Amino acid sequence: MRSRWICLAAFLAALFAASPAPAEERALLLATTTSVRDSRLLDELLPRFHAGTDVRVKTIAVGTGAALRMGSEGNVDVLLTHAPSAEQELVASGSVVSREPFMENYFVIAGPPEDPAAIRQAASPADAFRRLAAASAAYVSRGDDSGTHKRELALLAAAGLARSEAWTGFLQTGSGMGLTLLVAGQRRAYVLSDIGTFLAYRERTALASLSRPHPELRNVYSVLRVNPALFPDRIQAAAAEQFSAFLLDVKTQEQIGSFGLERFGRPLFRPLFIDLGAD
Repeated sequence: MRSRWICLAAFLAALFAASPAPAEERALLLATTTSVRDSRLLDELLPRFHAGTDVRVKTIAVGTGAALRMGSEGNVDVLLTHAPSAEQELVASGSVVSREPFMENYFVIAGPPEDPAAIRQAASPADAFRRLAAASAAYVSRGDDSGTHKRELALLAAAGLARSEAWTGFLQTGSGMGLTLLVAGQRRAYVLSDIGTFLAYRERTALASLSRPHPELRNVYSVLRVNPALFPDRIQAAAAEQFSAFLLDVKTQEQIGSFGLERFGRPLFRPLFIDLGAD
């Protein structure tokens, strides 16, 4: 009798080993620019997405360049980035199946309130960088191939400053937006930042926004879904599509449009799929 129970136990063990119970589905892997994380927007949005879909999201906050590389290699399912030209190259390559701009704000050139380089009087962002170089002003760059860094390089080129280390006092952190702002605050230096992260860190840095909204400072964020056909059995296409649709949904767009209003007296982002009226 005992041997029969042993045989039955062995059979059941073999059965469960051959047909394991379904494991919990892998979390949706989201590569996001650090500015979205540092502004804490995702802390507001993700709980509602999870409640509505039961899809878990694991965020990997990196510079936009690194996020786009992760997408091109099939290492994540969906991307939140803010470098339109680089994103469009990824679309053209077939590495992603969609690119949906869903919100925007502006980059700001921030610095010490006393503004020793007088960039408040600059005629354009490019002119502001020429003034910074002429004054050999203390400046802190992310230097990390992020969307912010890419925009900085474009502004330097527009100012006729070809090298990234353009003048004495120019420092690169190789880090995200939050840490770069903290370094700029400690050094009483100038810095290019998205407005959302700048406002979130303003009290800790004591820096002031010294630039005005300008077309060269427009900052558009997009959601991109990685192409599952290129990476069979690796990409959670359905969950990625749900997440993209969630960001474009009216309720989410309204939530984006009001985010930051209570704390800062102004929203940190402007949604692109609903009309909030005049600013």
